[in-house]
Amino acid sequence: MENIILFDLDGTLIDSTDAIVSTFHHSFKQMNYDFKGNEEDIKSLIGYPLDIMYLELGVEEEVVWDFVSAYKQRYKLISTEKTLLLRDAIEALETASKFARLSVVTTKTGAYTIPLLEHFGILKYFEVVTGREHVENPKPHPEPILKTLEQMNINKTSNIWMIGDTHLDILAANSAGINSVGVLCGYGKEKDLKELTNFVTNNSLDAVNLIKEFKL
Repeated sequence: MENIILFDLDGTLIDSTDAIVSTFHHSFKQMNYDFKGNEEDIKSLIGYPLDIMYLELGVEEEVVWDFVSAYKQRYKLISTEKTLLLRDAIEALETASKFARLSVVTTKTGAYTIPLLEHFGILKYFEVVTGREHVENPKPHPEPILKTLEQMNINKTSNIWMIGDTHLDILAANSAGINSVGVLCGYGKEKDLKELTNFVTNNSLDAVNLIKEFKL
């Protein structure tokens, strides 16, 4: 049986906390927005689309896309220097690539995802990179997963897994009818992940090893 592993990005393979949080603060300053929250408020929303994050942080709907534009202008300049590859991420991909076909399913815009993957030398592991602009409905909707599988020409008889760090990843996997592993190296809470999946590991390498040994 063919093995397929779909990886989330932020909090699963990379640590982009500094890049994201600092860019939010930059956009607030640029847009003269008096942000009353703190860094934890921002971090708790990582994984959602930018417009949803801004709305949750109090920005008015009619100007939310101005904030998103301000965010993207800065993020593309600092994303690589302020983003780290998570420990064991490369080993996870090397291990996974030996027994599975791999793709990325992220809410981050693909236009910014590809340069990051190239920067870290890991783009070569993935067949498809599905970002926010490629779908109408982002995670937790199943569309990003289903579209990725369609592009990979995968049928449901394959052994398909999603690895992600938030409930959005697991909900999307559940809705798409595929298996999932939650990882604790990102932004999600262990309690939330365990309510949605039977498999929770410390990081992506542990997740890949679990999938490798798991027999359906």
